[in-house]
Amino acid sequence: MTVEATVYTTDGTTTYADLQDARDATGTTWVRASDATADEMAAVASVFDVHSLSVEDVRNGVRPKTEEFDDHVFVLLKTATLRRGETSFEEEIRQRSVGFFVGDDWLVTMSMESVDAVERIWEMVVREEGRILRRGPDFTAYRTIDGIVDAYFDVLDEIEDQIERVEDEVTTSTDIETLETINNVRRELLSFRKLLWPTREATGYLARGDPDQIQEDTEKYYRDVYDHLVQLVDLTETYRDLANGARDIYLNTLSLSTNEVMKKLTVVATIVLPLTFVVGVYGMNFADSPYNMPELGWTYGYPAVMLGMLAVTAILVAYFREEGYV
Repeated sequence: MTVEATVYTTDGTTTYADLQDARDATGTTWVRASDATADEMAAVASVFDVHSLSVEDVRNGVRPKTEEFDDHVFVLLKTATLRRGETSFEEEIRQRSVGFFVGDDWLVTMSMESVDAVERIWEMVVREEGRILRRGPDFTAYRTIDGIVDAYFDVLDEIEDQIERVEDEVTTSTDIETLETINNVRRELLSFRKLLWPTREATGYLARGDPDQIQEDTEKYYRDVYDHLVQLVDLTETYRDLANGARDIYLNTLSLSTNEVMKKLTVVATIVLPLTFVVGVYGMNFADSPYNMPELGWTYGYPAVMLGMLAVTAILVAYFREEGYV
């Protein structure tokens, strides 16, 4: 559980233990509530007059969005990592919500778990004595949001590697594991697409500079993040097409494999059919009848029939081989 507050002035950064003192201090304030409990989030919300419903949105993990209030703008985004799944799928997209409350001279970040992008920018603020905060809370929020979006590319790179492996397998393998991998990739891309679309909308609201808390000089940075999200959406759609194509190739390969098996079984059945007929005919060896087959009493009848059946088999095998069936 971590709730820390730092205030930037021209003299550098100062850490405050009391949230109200940090709120009242002159300068640019950043309160970081990482891995915070419900009570800690409520305490931060009370000091900065943040609506309780916004805090609930962070805790409940609703879809990414941007909401504008009288004295601040609320941005809810989600981080994404590809981790081993808790279901039957090998891997799945794991998401964590991060809330950004951007005021005129203050920034509050909230998350139920520690977020790498937030921690990295916080360390930079502390180490560089607030040079990021010097440009305003909206710019600090941009740097953190940009880090979250950049991590999306890492997720897509991992999915791309899976697709490449699948494409190498589908033309030669019809194992059920290959189909499971394809379905897992398609599921990951669907989950990722459901994350990217609202994130793009939320960032686009900031890129247009609609909230008063977003400075005109900072809009171009949010537009850059928006462009990255557009690129991510396009890549996701492309990878979905590739995954669907891999599934079609797998099904075609499976169909061809089944056809090969059926073709061989048909050849065997065709060869056995005349032999069954011969055996059936000579099985009707009725006794004491003038209509009995005369060869039943022939000394060489049995070997002659066997040789005849062998000849029929050889002729059929030669024919099917000539036609390319075997």
